[in-house]
Amino acid sequence: MLLNVQIRVSWAAAALVLAGCSSPAPDAKQTKSSGAPQTATSVISSKHPLAKYLELGGFRLSEMGSGKIRVKFAVINHSDADIGDLALNVKLTTTAAKPEDPPVTQFEVKIPALGPQEIKDVSATASTKLRIYEMPDWQFLRAEAEITSPAP
Repeated sequence: MLLNVQIRVSWAAAALVLAGCSSPAPDAKQTKSSGAPQTATSVISSKHPLAKYLELGGFRLSEMGSGKIRVKFAVINHSDADIGDLALNVKLTTTAAKPEDPPVTQFEVKIPALGPQEIKDVSATASTKLRIYEMPDWQFLRAEAEITSPAP
Protein backbone atom coordinates (compact mmCIF):
# COMPACT_ATOMS: atom_id res chain seq x y z
CA MET A 1 0.00 0.00 0.00
CA LEU A 2 2.82 2.41 0.91
CA LEU A 3 4.59 1.55 -2.34
CA ASN A 4 1.39 2.27 -4.29
CA VAL A 5 1.10 5.78 -2.70
CA GLN A 6 4.76 6.55 -3.47
CA ILE A 7 4.31 5.58 -7.11
CA ARG A 8 1.21 7.82 -7.43
CA VAL A 9 3.05 10.77 -5.84
CA SER A 10 6.02 10.20 -8.18
CA TRP A 11 3.71 10.17 -11.22
CA ALA A 12 1.95 13.33 -10.04
CA ALA A 13 5.29 15.12 -9.48
CA ALA A 14 6.56 14.04 -12.91
CA ALA A 15 3.36 15.29 -14.56
CA LEU A 16 3.71 18.70 -12.87
CA VAL A 17 7.35 19.03 -13.92
CA LEU A 18 6.57 18.15 -17.53
CA ALA A 19 3.60 20.52 -17.62
CA GLY A 20 5.81 23.35 -16.35
CA CYS A 21 8.48 22.62 -18.96
CA SER A 22 6.03 22.56 -21.85
CA SER A 23 4.64 26.06 -21.33
CA PRO A 24 4.84 28.28 -24.42
CA ALA A 25 7.71 30.74 -24.82
CA PRO A 26 6.98 34.23 -23.47
CA ASP A 27 5.60 36.75 -25.94
CA ALA A 28 8.36 38.96 -27.39
CA LYS A 29 6.32 42.06 -26.55
CA GLN A 30 6.29 41.13 -22.86
CA THR A 31 9.98 40.39 -22.41
CA LYS A 32 12.09 43.12 -20.87
CA SER A 33 15.46 43.91 -22.35
CA SER A 34 18.45 44.53 -20.16
CA GLY A 35 21.34 46.88 -20.70
CA ALA A 36 21.42 50.21 -22.48
CA PRO A 37 18.38 51.28 -24.46
CA GLN A 38 18.58 50.73 -28.19
CA THR A 39 18.05 54.28 -29.42
CA ALA A 40 19.84 56.45 -31.94
CA THR A 41 22.41 58.46 -30.01
CA SER A 42 23.38 60.78 -32.82
CA VAL A 43 22.35 62.07 -36.19
CA ILE A 44 25.03 63.73 -38.28
CA SER A 45 23.85 65.83 -41.19
CA SER A 46 24.40 63.86 -44.38
CA LYS A 47 25.50 66.97 -46.29
CA HIS A 48 29.14 66.01 -45.63
CA PRO A 49 30.62 62.85 -47.21
CA LEU A 50 32.30 61.82 -43.90
CA ALA A 51 29.02 61.95 -41.96
CA LYS A 52 28.08 58.35 -42.73
CA TYR A 53 31.26 57.09 -41.02
CA LEU A 54 30.92 59.00 -37.73
CA GLU A 55 28.92 58.33 -34.59
CA LEU A 56 28.65 60.37 -31.40
CA GLY A 57 27.63 58.64 -28.19
CA GLY A 58 28.07 58.15 -24.47
CA PHE A 59 27.15 61.70 -23.51
CA ARG A 60 27.90 62.73 -19.93
CA LEU A 61 27.09 66.17 -18.54
CA SER A 62 28.63 67.90 -15.53
CA GLU A 63 28.06 71.40 -14.19
CA MET A 64 30.93 73.86 -14.31
CA GLY A 65 29.09 76.81 -12.77
CA SER A 66 25.98 78.81 -13.40
CA GLY A 67 24.95 78.42 -17.02
CA LYS A 68 27.99 76.32 -18.04
CA ILE A 69 28.25 72.56 -18.47
CA ARG A 70 30.98 70.19 -19.56
CA VAL A 71 29.87 67.70 -22.19
CA LYS A 72 31.94 64.53 -22.49
CA PHE A 73 31.27 62.03 -25.25
CA ALA A 74 32.87 59.54 -27.60
CA VAL A 75 33.41 59.97 -31.33
CA ILE A 76 33.55 56.74 -33.31
CA ASN A 77 35.08 56.36 -36.77
CA HIS A 78 33.34 53.40 -38.44
CA SER A 79 35.43 53.60 -41.62
CA ASP A 80 38.59 51.71 -42.52
CA ALA A 81 40.37 54.97 -43.35
CA ASP A 82 41.88 57.82 -41.37
CA ILE A 83 39.71 60.88 -40.82
CA GLY A 84 41.55 64.16 -40.30
CA ASP A 85 40.73 66.90 -37.79
CA LEU A 86 37.06 67.90 -37.79
CA ALA A 87 34.94 70.69 -36.39
CA LEU A 88 31.34 69.92 -35.44
CA ASN A 89 28.35 72.00 -34.45
CA VAL A 90 26.44 69.79 -31.98
CA LYS A 91 22.92 70.30 -30.71
CA LEU A 92 21.77 68.14 -27.77
CA THR A 93 18.05 67.47 -27.54
CA THR A 94 15.95 64.98 -25.65
CA THR A 95 14.68 61.81 -27.27
CA ALA A 96 11.12 63.12 -26.79
CA ALA A 97 11.79 66.60 -28.22
CA LYS A 98 9.63 67.94 -31.02
CA PRO A 99 11.33 69.75 -33.92
CA GLU A 100 10.19 73.14 -32.58
CA ASP A 101 11.52 72.50 -29.04
CA PRO A 102 14.73 74.33 -28.09
CA PRO A 103 17.84 72.20 -27.58
CA VAL A 104 19.15 71.35 -24.12
CA THR A 105 22.41 72.93 -25.27
CA GLN A 106 24.34 73.68 -28.44
CA PHE A 107 28.11 73.89 -28.85
CA GLU A 108 31.02 73.71 -31.28
CA VAL A 109 33.75 71.13 -30.77
CA LYS A 110 37.01 70.23 -32.50
CA ILE A 111 37.60 66.52 -33.05
CA PRO A 112 41.24 65.40 -33.39
CA ALA A 113 42.19 63.05 -36.22
CA LEU A 114 40.70 59.56 -35.96
CA GLY A 115 42.38 56.39 -37.17
CA PRO A 116 40.49 53.54 -38.85
CA GLN A 117 37.82 52.06 -36.53
CA GLU A 118 39.02 54.37 -33.72
CA ILE A 119 37.09 55.77 -30.77
CA LYS A 120 38.15 59.01 -29.07
CA ASP A 121 36.85 60.71 -25.96
CA VAL A 122 36.09 64.39 -26.48
CA SER A 123 34.88 67.13 -24.18
CA ALA A 124 33.50 70.59 -24.73
CA THR A 125 32.12 73.45 -22.68
CA ALA A 126 28.58 74.58 -23.46
CA SER A 127 26.10 77.16 -22.26
CA THR A 128 22.65 76.22 -21.02
CA LYS A 129 19.72 77.74 -19.15
CA LEU A 130 19.16 74.51 -17.23
CA ARG A 131 20.82 73.44 -14.00
CA ILE A 132 22.46 70.01 -13.94
CA TYR A 133 19.60 68.47 -11.94
CA GLU A 134 17.13 69.68 -14.61
CA MET A 135 19.07 67.96 -17.41
CA PRO A 136 17.79 64.71 -18.88
CA ASP A 137 19.61 61.50 -18.02
CA TRP A 138 22.14 60.21 -20.55
CA GLN A 139 19.74 57.68 -22.05
CA PHE A 140 17.33 60.47 -23.00
CA LEU A 141 19.91 62.62 -24.82
CA ARG A 142 20.17 62.73 -28.59
CA ALA A 143 22.81 64.59 -30.59
CA GLU A 144 22.21 66.32 -33.88
CA ALA A 145 25.51 67.34 -35.43
CA GLU A 146 26.82 69.00 -38.54
CA ILE A 147 30.41 68.83 -39.79
CA THR A 148 31.54 72.44 -40.27
CA SER A 149 35.19 71.79 -41.12
CA PRO A 150 36.69 70.65 -43.40
CA ALA A 151 34.31 71.76 -46.11
CA PRO A 152 32.80 68.93 -48.18
